[in-house]
Amino acid sequence: MTRDFFMADTLAVAQALLGSCLVRDEVMLRITEVEAYLPGDSANHCHAGRTRRNEPMWGSPGRAYVYLCYGVHHLLNVVTEPEGVGAAVLIRACEPVAGQETIWERRGGRQGPVALTGPGKVGAALDLDVSWSQHDLTRPGGLELRQGAPPSSVIVGARVGIDYAQPHDRGALWRFAVAGSRWVSHRRGLRTSPPDR
Repeated sequence: MTRDFFMADTLAVAQALLGSCLVRDEVMLRITEVEAYLPGDSANHCHAGRTRRNEPMWGSPGRAYVYLCYGVHHLLNVVTEPEGVGAAVLIRACEPVAGQETIWERRGGRQGPVALTGPGKVGAALDLDVSWSQHDLTRPGGLELRQGAPPSSVIVGARVGIDYAQPHDRGALWRFAVAGSRWVSHRRGLRTSPPDR
């Protein structure tokens, strides 16, 4: 996947990432659910400005932003839009394509959708930590994103776990998932609808 792919509008990149694959060594995951975090969005980590934590989001598009959530979970985001903007797409859920035994081991023996439907679960399956922030996902090796088959239908809904955000942003339909997939978290509230900016 080229740098130009990630330089586009965050909502467009979020939807285009569905069906793409994350690859690290023998593990390959197909992306089934994402959330977009836009410039000016009060749920965006960059909303209050540049900090040491969110520095990767201001960088070059197509790089990883990995942060520690609740001191436990490592969440993977893909930086979008031109450098200096501060936007990203959170990878919320995936389905396994290869390396299932490694995935199940990293997930404590859990198998099936419960193992990969949640951003912390995806981070664990890929064995990520904050040292992966700034990693270039467009280059082979380590952790990379590869083009996949786009879904035939997409469902949308409000993002999860952003109670701190302004009401308009909490209700924005900026969560996207593959319609009909079992590998989707928080299915309630998802529906077929165009994105509302």
